[in-house]
Amino acid sequence: MSPEEARERFASARCVRLATADAGGKPHIVPLVFALDGDTIYSAVDPKPKKTTDLKRLRNVQANPQVSLLADHYVDDDWDVLWWVRADGTGTVHESLPRAAELLSERYTQYAFAPPDGPVLEIAVQRWSGWAA
Repeated sequence: MSPEEARERFASARCVRLATADAGGKPHIVPLVFALDGDTIYSAVDPKPKKTTDLKRLRNVQANPQVSLLADHYVDDDWDVLWWVRADGTGTVHESLPRAAELLSERYTQYAFAPPDGPVLEIAVQRWSGWAA
């Protein structure tokens, strides 16, 4: 699969999995909604109830900025349409990033009335890879 096809398939996913590791290498994986702008992925802490906006994923990125994100498509009764795509890159945490909130609000109607206003994770993708049946 070409990097261009991988990026297109990734963009079609509604939710991906973000893999980070802390400074000691302990892995952490969470589902993530995102917006893609070229080779940059954005996610933000949204207003859903949380104990804190100081999330483990953000602390991990600050300690170890290397991340991977995985999107996949699985159909139980038709394995001829299976695929997965991985984006490997470097993450940066920002206190806010208006462009990210704008892109996320355009992508997810849930954000139209309550745009994400928490810290933003920006990921510069260095490698797109994937597989398709």
